[in-house]
Order: sequence, then structure tokens, then C-alpha cells
Amino acid sequence: MTVKVLFFAKLREKMGIKEIDIELNQSVTLEQFEALLTKQYPNFADLPQPVFVSVNQEFAQSEQMVSAGDEVAFFPPVTGG
Repeated sequence: MTVKVLFFAKLREKMGIKEIDIELNQSVTLEQFEALLTKQYPNFADLPQPVFVSVNQEFAQSEQMVSAGDEVAFFPPVTGG
């Protein structure tokens, strides 16, 4: 199964994509998920910091679990309308 990953505002511009689907065979922490993203998309490591993250439309910390079927969104602290 997959995890839908969304990028917003300047992060979308830096990544060059709006959304991707990542295959995930088991649940991982958000920190592990970000490492997986960096491995598959090296420019992910170059995103400007800080970056806010939500899992299933709720703010998340690095210990949050990510599972197949989830939606993970990355966005800068300030976004336009």
C-alpha cells in the first residue's frame, strides 16, 4: 500500500512536484519516513527549515507513526491562500 505525500507553497517549488505516492510495507515513525523520502528524493534534504508536517491532517512530531493509507503533508510555517 502507499502513503500519499503532499508538498505546499515553496516546498512544492523546491521539490518540483505537488504530490507523490510512497510504497510502505510496514508502519514507521515520521522520522524514518522522512529518511526514506530523502533516500528516494535527495532534494528533500535541501528543503528550507523549519518545515511543518501533518499526518492525516493533524500536526505531527517525529515520533508519530506513518502507515500505509496515510496522508503526509509538508508545508512551510507561513503559506498563502
